[in-house]
Amino acid sequence: MVAGWFTGAEGEDFRLLGTRCTACACVFFPREDSFCRNPACRGGELAEVPLSKRGRVWSYTDGRYRPPAPYVSDPGAEWEPYTLVAVELAAERMVVLGQAAPGVSTGDLAVGMEVEVVPGVLNEDTDTTWTTWHWRPVEATA
Repeated sequence: MVAGWFTGAEGEDFRLLGTRCTACACVFFPREDSFCRNPACRGGELAEVPLSKRGRVWSYTDGRYRPPAPYVSDPGAEWEPYTLVAVELAAERMVVLGQAAPGVSTGDLAVGMEVEVVPGVLNEDTDTTWTTWHWRPVEATA
């Protein structure tokens, strides 16, 4: 994925990273390193902050078809449906979109359910594994 969007590719340390404006305290994800996006703010310095590890499902849906170009995928590979989850992070006052962890379907989710961010694999080859983030129901970890 994009460098600087998360930290700790393994376990408890895995967190999405955003930035917070020192003038107005607005938090941004994806991170913003140039200016405060709040139109009411005259701007301040932007400081990196880890986002909440847990949030609540705000909305969700499934992707049952291969998106058209410019989406990159192997047209010869069988398409596997995936689940998208919009998660509200209350402390940051924002909603972050991401895929559900493998094996989590729309039938496993409900609006308001607590979920946590976990590392996932976006793609891999013999030399590199590209890490991304997934959302997983908290109940599934117990």
